[in-house]
Amino acid sequence: MLMRTDVRRQLVDLLPRLRRQALVLTRSTDASDDLVQSTMERALARIEQWELGTQLDLWMFQIMRTVWLNDRRQAAIRHHENIDDHRDYHSVDGVRDIEAKLILAQVRPAFNRLPAAQRQAYFLVILKGHTYAEAAELLGVPVGTVISRVARGRSVLLAEISQLRKVSRSRDRKNPTSRSIPFFRRASG
Repeated sequence: MLMRTDVRRQLVDLLPRLRRQALVLTRSTDASDDLVQSTMERALARIEQWELGTQLDLWMFQIMRTVWLNDRRQAAIRHHENIDDHRDYHSVDGVRDIEAKLILAQVRPAFNRLPAAQRQAYFLVILKGHTYAEAAELLGVPVGTVISRVARGRSVLLAEISQLRKVSRSRDRKNPTSRSIPFFRRASG
């Protein structure tokens, strides 16, 4: 009984990570809260199925993925995540904060247009820092599939950023008093 109490404490400790993953999957704060709740309900109801000595977080992420896939199969409409709900995860003080928000506002549509599989893989590997193998295990796909999804997602985002740079430089040439975002300006010298 004491062991299961420890597992329940570990489940509580996993809540922030589960919520972040749910936000990536659902792209909606409300839907992510529902997904985390469903995941926790299922895990607590089946806690005896968790094998001692295995990673609890991977087991929970697999449950979450299964619940999410089941919900997607049942739902006819897609929900969109408001990336502004992630403000606390990426904010920095002062000028960097403003620049980051401006860049995010321009890159956000490209990220949201990525297919769900590419968005998930890109999030886990590039933004969360998981290895390809860890991301593959979390997503339940081969490592090569994760590598491919991340590469395709990166290519699409880089193409979008390149296009934004061209538009920004063109706008600066037409109106020298306008200021482009420093991230997209070419370094002088």
